[in-house]
Amino acid sequence: MSKQRLTAIALLLVLIASFTVLLSIGSEIYREKPPIPTAFVNEQGQALYTQDDIEQGQLVWRSMGGHQLGSIWGHGSYVAPDWTADWLHKEAQAWLDITAKNRYDIPFRELNSEIQAGLEQALREDMRKNSVVITPNGVTTITLSATRIAAIEQVAQHYITLFGDDPVLSTLREQYAMKEGTVPDLARRQKLNAFLFWGAWAAVTERAGENYTYTNNWPYDPQIGNTPTSDNIVWSILSIVTLIAGIGALVWHHAAGKHEDLPKPASQDPLFLTKPTASQKAVGKYFVTAIGLFLLQIFLGGITAHYAVEGQNFYGIPLSEILPYSVTRTWHTQLAVFWIATAWLGTGLYIAPALSGHEPKFQRLGVNVLWVALVIVVLGSMAGEWIGVQQYFDLDTNFLLGHQGYEYIDLGRVWQVLLLAGLLIWLALVTAAIRPALKVKGEMRPVIWVLYASCVAIGLFYGAGLFMGKHTNLAIAEYWRWWVVHLWVEGFFETFATSVIALMLVRLGLIRGRSANAAVLFTTVIFLTGGLIGTLHHLYFTGTPTAVIAWGAIFSALEVVPLAIIGFEAMESYRLRAASPWMIRYKWAIMFFVATAFWNLVGAGVLGFLINPPIALYFIQGLNTTATHGHAAFMGVYGMLGMGLMLFCLRGLTGQIVWNEKLLKGAFWSLNIGLAAMVFMSLLPVGITQFFAVLENGYWFARSPEVIHSPLVETLVWMRMPGDILFGAGGLFMGVFLVDIIKKAINKKSQPALSHEPLSANA
Repeated sequence: MSKQRLTAIALLLVLIASFTVLLSIGSEIYREKPPIPTAFVNEQGQALYTQDDIEQGQLVWRSMGGHQLGSIWGHGSYVAPDWTADWLHKEAQAWLDITAKNRYDIPFRELNSEIQAGLEQALREDMRKNSVVITPNGVTTITLSATRIAAIEQVAQHYITLFGDDPVLSTLREQYAMKEGTVPDLARRQKLNAFLFWGAWAAVTERAGENYTYTNNWPYDPQIGNTPTSDNIVWSILSIVTLIAGIGALVWHHAAGKHEDLPKPASQDPLFLTKPTASQKAVGKYFVTAIGLFLLQIFLGGITAHYAVEGQNFYGIPLSEILPYSVTRTWHTQLAVFWIATAWLGTGLYIAPALSGHEPKFQRLGVNVLWVALVIVVLGSMAGEWIGVQQYFDLDTNFLLGHQGYEYIDLGRVWQVLLLAGLLIWLALVTAAIRPALKVKGEMRPVIWVLYASCVAIGLFYGAGLFMGKHTNLAIAEYWRWWVVHLWVEGFFETFATSVIALMLVRLGLIRGRSANAAVLFTTVIFLTGGLIGTLHHLYFTGTPTAVIAWGAIFSALEVVPLAIIGFEAMESYRLRAASPWMIRYKWAIMFFVATAFWNLVGAGVLGFLINPPIALYFIQGLNTTATHGHAAFMGVYGMLGMGLMLFCLRGLTGQIVWNEKLLKGAFWSLNIGLAAMVFMSLLPVGITQFFAVLENGYWFARSPEVIHSPLVETLVWMRMPGDILFGAGGLFMGVFLVDIIKKAINKKSQPALSHEPLSANA
């Protein structure tokens, strides 16, 4: 049996085994999720919060921006508090003060340390006790003590005031970047309290028969007994051992492998004289749209970052009343997905007919219709999110057309369905164009099939987000959300890009088809071995069983393994830029691929592993360390890769038009240096500062105004400005470059009437 066939079988086994584990863990999450009771009741059986209160409160949370205004269970944004940790801390302080005054008639802080320790032990016994009772007729009740209910009512009143417009807490709202009257309706604020309390209850209540909570003792708060579990520590150590072993094995394999010399490039650019088809020409608007969305994302990112120092204001202007923080951050994160996906989808539409030499009937019409549909979804979803956050929708309409509240899939359900429909149209267009190439027997056939399989996955796996309903338990919603964010973006787009790059380089005659075929299959196996099950590292503390920690820790470590030798890929790509004189035409596309490899190592590898082990994430989930990894990996890897793919396609679309290399040089270096400055001068130092605050005082403190608006952190946030400006300049350079080639294309009088030369599957 050939090595190629063995690798293909290994890939199939990896897919089957990985999805078996993911679905099995998902089934366990369904069974072990934190219960939403029929009612939380007092000792006399009177209801404090009902199931309907909690479910409606979840819809209120969604309507105000959900993850984009503070976080729950560590997932969300970073300026406002983590509401779980904040509620628990405030409830604990209220409980201690109430008890101290009842027993000793003085505040808790004035008691001696021995009595304080005794009361803190009583606090833990009261708060951590699991009092879930399920009656034979299916009614679930959770009984709370009188002292705890009194403490809950104090915290609830604080939140009712905070989410309203009472001037008593206007300073705090400003520090949290919350608009006045975030939730103007009192009834909605009361429902919101029910949902926030339920999330806090799950984080402090021990699972039946266990000594850890539904969220595996997260957030860190020793006063209430939330400290790292043994699973957290043991599997973190084993994940590091797995990482070292995996790197050693991969380096050994790489050293022992056969390394063929690169082929001698053709004397002329094989793509230079090709004539784009009608549908390929229509793809050009996708790249223009992608850069337009990218520039808008940069602008919104600057506003969002500035809210961290001026709260509601933007250089003194009360911008939050018109563009609340939760809206600008929603748009900023959503546009990151939109513009990168647009560039990659455009690449798929361009490469499919080039591979087969086949232009299906109505392909150009389909490309244009899909572009219109994508623009409608982007603009419509953004408008719906603004209307939803401004509280103009009722809660049911908000779910359909407004803001779903889940980071990266914030868009309302109608827009979500329409986007999935658009992806399926894209898949149909790619299938129609690439079908002839799938039938051709040749050494590149496996790579073409891997490319097509990744297109199928891209088209279908976005639909995982539809498994979350209007009232889905948050633990289950997080499970399906990360199927979209991790599997869709970090898994199958990665496979798609690897295949496309290999096919492009083979067609240019820069690498051998046999080598590319083996490399793509092997790389896909390695990436997906850790990448699929590695999804679980996002779910350590989201109401999941401890099995998630074990699987997630080991396989997220394996995600980092192939990145350890990514430098070889970077150097090989870098050498290709000078393989032949005509390669100067592709220099900056190649350079963006080199940047992708660099940020894969730094952003996805080093900074990713910083937050991957359970013991690390236990302390730093939802701090700016997460944003550090997010910016370096998302923009550094997927953004730079999108730029490189776009430039390769534009090279074929623009033919003999001379590019302004100075603009591309400025874009490349400004984007990369600006991103590095943003990450290492601001985001990472802020995250480390917060890390110390967690260890010294508890997680709640690291997300409090005392830290977020401390002189040190505000100075570090201002230190983002040089990187932001430089990065923004890079985006403008790219925009000006596109405008320049469009002008040159319009002014061009004629095109050479040459036959189309396909990217043959036999290349």
